[in-house]
Amino acid sequence: MLELLGGSLGAVLLMVLAAVVIGFSKTALGGLSVVSVAIFATILPAKESTAAILVLLIVGDLVAVWHYRHDADWSLIRRLLPAVLPGLVLGSVFLRVVSDDVLRRSIGVVLLVLLILQLMVKWRSEAPASNAHEHRAAAWIAGTAAGFATMTANAAGAVMTLYLSASGIEKRRFIGTTAWFFLIVNVVKVPFSIGLGLMHWDDLGRAGLLAPLILLGGIVGYATVRRTSQHRFDIAVLLASAVAATALLV
Repeated sequence: MLELLGGSLGAVLLMVLAAVVIGFSKTALGGLSVVSVAIFATILPAKESTAAILVLLIVGDLVAVWHYRHDADWSLIRRLLPAVLPGLVLGSVFLRVVSDDVLRRSIGVVLLVLLILQLMVKWRSEAPASNAHEHRAAAWIAGTAAGFATMTANAAGAVMTLYLSASGIEKRRFIGTTAWFFLIVNVVKVPFSIGLGLMHWDDLGRAGLLAPLILLGGIVGYATVRRTSQHRFDIAVLLASAVAATALLV
């Protein structure tokens, strides 16, 4: 069991923390899942860690979908999904040619730029929401970016967070939409990870051991969102995106 969880007590504790954060992020603040990605990258080889944590993310997606099964905005999901596949293909090619450090930090820079742009929009506009999500070009940019970021570093949570928060979507609709979106996308990613030789049977065993902790984090996240106002949720979402981008740059 210790070998599956990193081989040392310190690695086990880090993976326990990562599992709880995954569960919490899936039912509360999606951008925080990149913190778990960063934790796994310190324990396992960076590229292999992306496939190892993918199985855990799918478990978290299932937990989130159960809690928010009636809250998804399927019109948004249908608008985004067609653009994801080109992003996945580009991400797969990029994984083959770029180093781990360049990969992680380049995505972190992109997320920080998106975050700064989002803050500028909020500060300069008196309106609390926009119709950004209704533009086909915006959906294609967001979908392709999400596909690329999730394939290369499981970092699409922050991309989706910025896209949906720009539209002022209510928190339950927000989380329900991202839950179903990422369940679909992460399942589609599995053949890509297998094709790249990154996913192994050990990843399933590790997911089985950590699944109860993901469930625990999901329950805590769901309870937190129910007690959080929309305004505080919006602020927390942006802070989570900042933490996610910083985790990729460190």
